[in-house]
Amino acid sequence: MRYWRSQLAAAVLIVGSPSMVLAEDVLTIGVRAEAASMDPHWTQLSGDTQVQEHIFERLVGLSSTSQPIPGLAVSWEPIDETTWEFRLREGVKWHDGEDFTAEDVVFSFDRLRAGVSGAPASPAFQLEKGGKQWEMVDDYTIRITTDGPYPTMAEDLAMLPIIAEHAATGAEPSVDFNSGAAAIGTGPYMFSEYTPGSQIVVTRFDDYWGGEPHWDSVVFRPVGQDSARLAALLNGDVDMINYPPTVDLPQLESDPDFTVSSIASDRLIYIIPGNKHVEPFITDANGEVMVPNPLRDWRVRRALSLSINRDAIRDRIMGGASLPTRNIVPPGFFGFVDELEADPYDPEQAQALLAEAGYGDGFNITLHGPNDRYINDARILEAVAQMWSRVGVTTEVDAMPRNIFFSRLIRGDELSMPGFDVPEFSIALTGWGTVAGEATYTVSGTLETYNAATGGGNGNFGRYSNAEVDARSVLAKQTIDNDVRREILEEAITVGMDDYAYIPIHFQVNQWGMRSDLLHDPRTNERTRAMDVTRVE
Repeated sequence: MRYWRSQLAAAVLIVGSPSMVLAEDVLTIGVRAEAASMDPHWTQLSGDTQVQEHIFERLVGLSSTSQPIPGLAVSWEPIDETTWEFRLREGVKWHDGEDFTAEDVVFSFDRLRAGVSGAPASPAFQLEKGGKQWEMVDDYTIRITTDGPYPTMAEDLAMLPIIAEHAATGAEPSVDFNSGAAAIGTGPYMFSEYTPGSQIVVTRFDDYWGGEPHWDSVVFRPVGQDSARLAALLNGDVDMINYPPTVDLPQLESDPDFTVSSIASDRLIYIIPGNKHVEPFITDANGEVMVPNPLRDWRVRRALSLSINRDAIRDRIMGGASLPTRNIVPPGFFGFVDELEADPYDPEQAQALLAEAGYGDGFNITLHGPNDRYINDARILEAVAQMWSRVGVTTEVDAMPRNIFFSRLIRGDELSMPGFDVPEFSIALTGWGTVAGEATYTVSGTLETYNAATGGGNGNFGRYSNAEVDARSVLAKQTIDNDVRREILEEAITVGMDDYAYIPIHFQVNQWGMRSDLLHDPRTNERTRAMDVTRVE
């Protein structure tokens, strides 16, 4: 064990300076993705959000399993079919000592709706859904009205950070937050330092409404390379890291000086079959594009699923850090279907289904995907390609950087136009994170028929369409009663998965490595937060 640790540590340059970790009350975290902005209305990237959550809060918080819990609002309820009322927490202070009131909420929502200049991926779309309008009833009451019944209001507001009107009025987006001038929040930690490429430091806010924070200071140190991040932990340069390399998990878990924290992620890794009548990356033995597209036959889609050895991917590629599935939300989430179990590996049945569908001689296909977005994504692509090729579907892999992949996945076809996206790929591997522990978003986003006007199917890049699923998805979004909505969602998911609308592979298992004297409450949404870390008593 010592040999393993010393060999890895010696192989990688030590990152950062150890001076920040000498104090007992400082927590230093090595993170894979560097935060690009301290402006919480600027992006929705996890690397940004996990740091911003230390400084800024939302009306609705999320538990470690992504269930809505009170935040800056202590309660919420529908007062009629189209109106929700939120009661705000009294006595909350901004970091500069000013009082938090409903005026700050209205200012935050107004800023988002007006558009944050230059923001690459603002969460403002959460305000557009359902035609939301808001009003301040008094200093600690907000009412939000919608075009119709809207059951997921709390989940929507869990995505929207609240900023201080007095600090952010007139602020230059991102710039004045990155300098700290406008980065005044209500969270347990205050902005202290943002040095791009080096570190972000936050310090304890003693007047925090939620009680005394655990740490005097928290340092986020970006270390993009997995082996370098692990070496930083082993050498004591950081106290904990996210995304430890899966290949090194057994050694890390068996080392008494360190521990590994894990939880099933809300991140589904899955394969999207294209449903156009003609798909350009599917050809016959002569290299001719096939008409009609074989993937439109559910037997072919099922055959591809049965050809995937999910257990082998888990054990040989993911180091055990995956949960094979046929569900689209993880266990414990609202809408999880107990009866949907991961497909077994059955290549013989897969070949029989292909023959039954008229493709006993197989065909050729190109499987696209990213090579730098998900855990071991390129290796999974290669493994799936080999498995499909064994049953007669000769598969070529085209893996590419995430920025290129997602642009082509979403709107890469030449028929795309403003307001109407046409995906390029015939079949692709991607991921989807279910926000706020609620399947409504995933059903609407990935199973509902694509509709640019309503936002339905905004993640349905295979352009699957099923009237039974659509009817249930729309109804779920209009049903306030949780028990009834859960039943509707489970029906929609079952119909879609029995039809193999897409092919789930697994949920990633989020993992963190840390010193053995630390305790960590892991989160399904992958975020790494100091609020979830304490010392062993």
